[in-house]
Amino acid sequence: MGKAQPAAEPDLGRFSDPALVVLTCLADGPKHGYAILQESESLGFPLSLGTLYGALNRLERLRLIEAEASVDRRRPYRLTDTGVGHLKSRLASLNRVVRYGSRKLEGAR
Repeated sequence: MGKAQPAAEPDLGRFSDPALVVLTCLADGPKHGYAILQESESLGFPLSLGTLYGALNRLERLRLIEAEASVDRRRPYRLTDTGVGHLKSRLASLNRVVRYGSRKLEGAR
């Protein structure tokens, strides 16, 4: 019998960088849009309002995040279990690329 194939990752397409930033910002707990904007800026990946809310809509549609009840007219979002799994997988992939690229650069000197 063959090895079980992992579940297909959602295709975030050309919007994968903003989506990854949003997922990362939500990794430590729910946040509303303005808090995500502030954190993304502190990460060095500032998002425009349009980019943020486009990413939030896509991530919610893919069930990687979900909105919580509004608090003071602010709507916090949180990672779903699927979103946590997706973020872990993407970060592991990026770590492999970083390690590989770093080794290649060290060998090129």
